[in-house]
Amino acid sequence: MIIILSLFVTHWLVSAFFQSSFHHRYASHRMFSLTPRAERVWHFLAYLSQGSSYLSPRAYAIMHREHHAYSDTAKDPHAPGFFKNVFSMMWATALHYNAVLERKLMPEKRFLGGYPEWPLLEKIGSLWITRIAWGALYGVAYLLFASEWWLYLLLPLHWLMGPVHGAIVNWCGHRYGYRNHATSDASRNFLPLDFLTLGELFQNNHHRAASRLNFGWRWFEFDPTYWVLRLLAAMGLIQLRPSAVGVDAAA
Repeated sequence: MIIILSLFVTHWLVSAFFQSSFHHRYASHRMFSLTPRAERVWHFLAYLSQGSSYLSPRAYAIMHREHHAYSDTAKDPHAPGFFKNVFSMMWATALHYNAVLERKLMPEKRFLGGYPEWPLLEKIGSLWITRIAWGALYGVAYLLFASEWWLYLLLPLHWLMGPVHGAIVNWCGHRYGYRNHATSDASRNFLPLDFLTLGELFQNNHHRAASRLNFGWRWFEFDPTYWVLRLLAAMGLIQLRPSAVGVDAAA
């Protein structure tokens, strides 16, 4: 049981970190910079961490920019106010994501560019046979180490890790919690579950200053991803954008 729980927690945290740092703060907002080689390394690690639920940074960035531009309106790709439950929102988000991924939907020009692209990895990672292979790998680990039947209930979360992280942020971060700032959308900070998303549930703070690296604002709001990125910058592995570390970075 300990092995499976450790596997799940590790997969959850590593996947959440790369989605928050690489897909969100780097691909969508360019809060820090990477060399071309480092970008490929981060992209590959993001792929490994997401596995069966791999998300293309290009498609993610385009959708996220749409989300900021049209937050909580009918044009928002995942505004919870337009859905009866989180599952219907996830399904609609998946359809929109696939349309962007397969270039069947042409986004506005202002949402294009400035994101990592690796066509071969994105193609491989998005194939159903690859996703099924990753899912089977997780299943084998459970067959080998799961000592209780209820542990198998965690398997679907492994399979859909990336979308689940996004759903928690977009659903809870725009329905529950408190607001530090009077933004024009419904964004909120949902502190009770923020530890699950490594800083991503400070949505009201992020929508107030979308380019600000630290999603925490008040003394009790701790953003783990921010501090890991600060450490990596101190080690010279990434370079933070000066405007992103300002107290009140503009959107």
